[in-house]
Amino acid sequence: MFADSPAFSGFSVDDIDEARTFYGETLGLRVEANSMGFLNVHLENGGVILIYPKQDHVPSTYTVLNFPVTDIDAAVTELNAKGVVTKIYDDDNTDERGIARPPKPEYGPPICWFRDPAGNVLSVLVD
Repeated sequence: MFADSPAFSGFSVDDIDEARTFYGETLGLRVEANSMGFLNVHLENGGVILIYPKQDHVPSTYTVLNFPVTDIDAAVTELNAKGVVTKIYDDDNTDERGIARPPKPEYGPPICWFRDPAGNVLSVLVD
């Protein structure tokens, strides 16, 4: 029933203009306003993320969007150079830049979390 559906995911933000700038300019994604004034963020794999404004927005407490990368150190350096804070969790599992490097591959890939201007959690992780 849903196998051929062009499904998409979405999440809210408190400021649509800040989101447009962050996803378009800071992250370098193709962002377009749709007919409702929401944002369609186009991903390289053909997927689309819907970002919509919500007055009583509450930031996600979980990762809403993951960006697989081949070089996490380079990705984090680029994010930091653009002013993105990547040390959002203050614990022993992440280094000074916020990168978690699990001791065994079966525990998952190296990953680093950061937030968009609305406080939603995003990540870069080794593909």
